[in-house]
Amino acid sequence: MNTAALREQISRAHQHEASTGQLATQLEKQLPHLHSAISLADGDSTQVMTRFVTAYIELVPELLEAANDVAREAGIESQIKPVLKIAEHFFLQPPAILAGHEGLDGLLDEAYLAHRLVEEVNDLYIKHFGQPLIPADTTVANVIAHRLIGEKFANQLDEAVHHAVDEMLNEDSFALESVEAYREQLKSPQTEAAWKRWPCLSRQLGVELTLDQMA
Repeated sequence: MNTAALREQISRAHQHEASTGQLATQLEKQLPHLHSAISLADGDSTQVMTRFVTAYIELVPELLEAANDVAREAGIESQIKPVLKIAEHFFLQPPAILAGHEGLDGLLDEAYLAHRLVEEVNDLYIKHFGQPLIPADTTVANVIAHRLIGEKFANQLDEAVHHAVDEMLNEDSFALESVEAYREQLKSPQTEAAWKRWPCLSRQLGVELTLDQMA
């Protein structure tokens, strides 16, 4: 995993934000129009949301790095690494749909692609193995990011994710003789213990979602 390149890209985006304030300005404009289901912790709302977006972006290399380590320790690296490489590729070489997006504001789109890819693959693994590949609780964070990006454009990014997953994983991917052994490896206490340090990202950052208000 080329997580050093991911972190360098994030560092450049922080420098861009320091000189332009682009993300903070964009969030300040969006806050009055956020869905009522999204509630922020007490304090400066722009600062709370800026911390959320920054952490959401910064989690990408850490999440991919940890997932790669867990996969290697569990002996499932050959199945997992292609998934992680596509998430990395989204971040380092985003699709044409993201052309011209700069700074942290632009990296939010790319981070959303990476997080959503992991979420979609998790759904497939739950279907076939009864548990997620990466049990990091970013579902709510992804819904909030979707709202920040905007419904129309975020839906386009979701389509890009679905296309990538369809290209990468199909029913045949799970019809291998090694599936049963793989299932047992995923259930191992070592794999489970390695992920217990991942709390709900959004709650940790003071951004909550009232799901019954999302309709």
